[in-house]
Amino acid sequence: MAGSGQDLSGRSFISQTSAGILRVTLLFGSAVIALTLILVPIADKNARDRMFASVESPGIDRMSTGSIGPRSSAETYTIRRSVLQQSPSAVCIIRESGARSGSC
Repeated sequence: MAGSGQDLSGRSFISQTSAGILRVTLLFGSAVIALTLILVPIADKNARDRMFASVESPGIDRMSTGSIGPRSSAETYTIRRSVLQQSPSAVCIIRESGARSGSC
């Protein structure tokens, strides 16, 4: 006859319960880790998008400036476009000498 706290195979109910709790803990722990690996990058991207959206204000001039390197004619100039110019497609060309042409 089996004693108190043991089943017919001789194993303790307490050790079976402990093993079951351990399995459930490992199962939910691994699920939490998997969700964390998925949700953290998504939350980080959303936070960065909100941060950059708050930086943009109507008073900022989003001007782009670039230079074209020397060619065989060795002429250097800068092309500038700005949303504050009269036309959004207007281009200002600044030569190496400082002379400006176009819509400056």
